[in-house]
Amino acid sequence: MGVGGDGRSEGTGSTLAERLNHLFANMHPPGAPYTNASVADEISAGDEEYGGVKVTEQYLSMLRNGRRTNPSPELLRALAKFFAVPGGYLLGDLSQPQAERVEEEVRFLAAMRDQRVRAIALRSVGLPPEVQDSLTTIISQFRQQMNLPVDPPEPGGDRSE
Repeated sequence: MGVGGDGRSEGTGSTLAERLNHLFANMHPPGAPYTNASVADEISAGDEEYGGVKVTEQYLSMLRNGRRTNPSPELLRALAKFFAVPGGYLLGDLSQPQAERVEEEVRFLAAMRDQRVRAIALRSVGLPPEVQDSLTTIISQFRQQMNLPVDPPEPGGDRSE
């Protein structure tokens, strides 16, 4: 399975631009979102680590806004390595369930950057499974009382770079 001429992966139902923007919005250190320039500089400077791939800030911008949709497999592998996701996620080689699993892991990592969320999760470590299940139920009830969706929305921010 590959990325088609429109950058749409045959398996994930999202474009390459959407997947890249998802990674930029979610896979960054706390309080320090990556910019196109910072990613381009890191990849271009890391000759061995990223296979000697060179990329510019402008080209990343074009990939993210969908003006370019067919980058080299080497660049996609370098970007996947930078964001610590399987290469197949950007190459479009994952099945829909596999891509959804990667996106769920990305959402989890983004949520864990929130100190309050992390504190709640850490406090549940070591509790018996039935107590953890009760906590999940309580949180779901709070979400329902506040008219929030059962599952929290996907984290993200401004995707324009």
